[in-house]
Amino acid sequence: MAEALPPQLRQIQHHLRTGQEHEKRDPVVAYYCRLYAMQTGMKLDSKTPECRKFLVKLMDQLETMKKELGDNESISQELVGHAHIENYALKMFLYADNEDRSGRFHKNMIKSFYTASLLLDVLSVFGELSEENFQHRKYAKWKATYIHNCLKNGEVPQSGPIGMEGEEYDDEYDVEHGAASQPSQPSPHVLPRDGPGANTNFSNIQIPPGAHAPANTPAEVPHFTGEPCNPVQPVPQNIPVVDPSLLNASQQGEVRLTPEDYTRAQKYCKYAGSALQYEDVGEAIQNLQKALKLLTTGRE
Repeated sequence: MAEALPPQLRQIQHHLRTGQEHEKRDPVVAYYCRLYAMQTGMKLDSKTPECRKFLVKLMDQLETMKKELGDNESISQELVGHAHIENYALKMFLYADNEDRSGRFHKNMIKSFYTASLLLDVLSVFGELSEENFQHRKYAKWKATYIHNCLKNGEVPQSGPIGMEGEEYDDEYDVEHGAASQPSQPSPHVLPRDGPGANTNFSNIQIPPGAHAPANTPAEVPHFTGEPCNPVQPVPQNIPVVDPSLLNASQQGEVRLTPEDYTRAQKYCKYAGSALQYEDVGEAIQNLQKALKLLTTGRE
């Protein structure tokens, strides 16, 4: 947006920037980033004139986008929209995680980790985050900060999940340019040094399917013109074995499906369609098999 961001709304600046970056690349991602920013901004400050003016313009922009994208199911149906954002965020996460575990540390993977954490923030527009997504968000944000600080200080980062110490993320920190300025007040992106989450060990974190062999990087992983980095070669996909019993599937006896069963089956089909957008055949097959099993047996 052309309107300057009021300092009271600084917490949403990176979500707005991510939306702007995806304006043409993926308008659905751009829309939900701005929706999250608007909803969060309303909670931060909707009373002062400059904030109210900014948020009203953001609402107008969202209305325009909603009309332009009205035929897109990811906008008209929350279930599809949730699947779209979640799959995109996890693709970002998987790309960065694969680079991290391979010992390839560079600005591109740092930004991918942090962008994944922002998009997992955005998922909250659909309701409370699942425990898995909550952990992925926390891990991705911490990893981005940890690797950035290591490279900035001339240290070699440690690959993969490790014991998590307190790391502060400066809200003015720009992963694209590698710059940081001292915040005038405590950053909202501070991982606690005390309490239950202070020294979380992520060695047992549940990485989604495909984490170690992602089909492709996200639709457009951010490109940088600064330091060169090793190109990432596509990794062959591990296609799951199709359950033979599902090849000629039909309902077994009198299977009574509940409305919740239909909703879950629809969710699996939407997840499969979203996975195919990223050429993730294995994930698509797994979700379709789950839907078929549920519809034919009434069980998952």
